[in-house]
Amino acid sequence: MPGALVPEALAAADRLDQSGIRADVICITSPDLLYRAVRARQGQAPADHWILDEVFPADRATPLVTILDGHPHSLAFLATINQVPTTALGVTRFGQSGSLDEVYRYHHLDTESIVGAALDLVE
Repeated sequence: MPGALVPEALAAADRLDQSGIRADVICITSPDLLYRAVRARQGQAPADHWILDEVFPADRATPLVTILDGHPHSLAFLATINQVPTTALGVTRFGQSGSLDEVYRYHHLDTESIVGAALDLVE
């Protein structure tokens, strides 16, 4: 289900913003375009990299929490864009069952865990 974690990401980002905490919460369901852009910017592949400045403008670089309903290392490369502190959240163990809320809590993908991960980066 693409974008399954978007509600949690938006809720966490909203809560952080309301608390005055400067941190980005990113939920990317298909990192391929961004990964190719990072490689291009590093001179390691032919591709456009304009999207990096659109999504991650250097003048507003803040600590970054990435969220994915896949393995967290899939988005860990995003920290290299602006060299910011990052926590990558995702699924590292497979086969659990339960309600959606229970499974999200287990994997630390619920709103509270996302907010906590951001607070850990800025404190």
